[in-house]
Amino acid sequence: MSDDDDIILADLDDEELVAQMYDDLYDGLKEEIEEGVNILLARGWEPYDVLTKALVGGMTIVGNDFRDGILFVPEVLLAAGAMKGGMAILKPLLAETGAPRVGKMVIGTVKGDIHDIGKNLVAMMMEGAGFEVVDLGINNAADKYLDALRTEGADILGMSALLTTTMPYMKVVIDTLIAEGMRDDYIVLVGGAPLNEEFGRAIGADAYCRDAAVAVETAKEWMARKHNQMTAG
Repeated sequence: MSDDDDIILADLDDEELVAQMYDDLYDGLKEEIEEGVNILLARGWEPYDVLTKALVGGMTIVGNDFRDGILFVPEVLLAAGAMKGGMAILKPLLAETGAPRVGKMVIGTVKGDIHDIGKNLVAMMMEGAGFEVVDLGINNAADKYLDALRTEGADILGMSALLTTTMPYMKVVIDTLIAEGMRDDYIVLVGGAPLNEEFGRAIGADAYCRDAAVAVETAKEWMARKHNQMTAG
């Protein structure tokens, strides 16, 4: 932040402020992001515009650089933390204004698996892309996933596994969705180090996501497809 020490955010015009917020998000500067959000709101910006143009716009750059190997997990976690600071201000305002929703995801690590760094990163990046995320944490049995999907009115189920021994449990969850007649209601995304596309297909998932950036892109594509089907129907 050495070059930014003398920048007073309130002195910047809207365009300059948004550009500065992109930089501050990239650098993981939570307080500056919170200040920027408050300034834009005070200038009459709609909460949804602050979310999409300033925060999601900035996190898109972070996500692209993470995908391309320019940024790494620690930097992305910092950026996501800064994003969360801004989101905390916007969430109640978005609820009041009835802003359009990108989509809602229930995510968790599967039963028997206590690894959560990758899952946490996906959850943060999804929030950074404007999705609402319900994080179930680690070690989730099938009924916990299904209960959350029902009660939360979710669009997407995200499952993570880091162990070859816990990977097969993803199929148990998908088979339970099928048995309950719920499979067609949700987009199912899976990820984790030992997985691959072939495994994702074999267990009946909609897509395998190799990292958080891909998960965001895939979720957006599937939500667009779902939306088109609904409007066509």
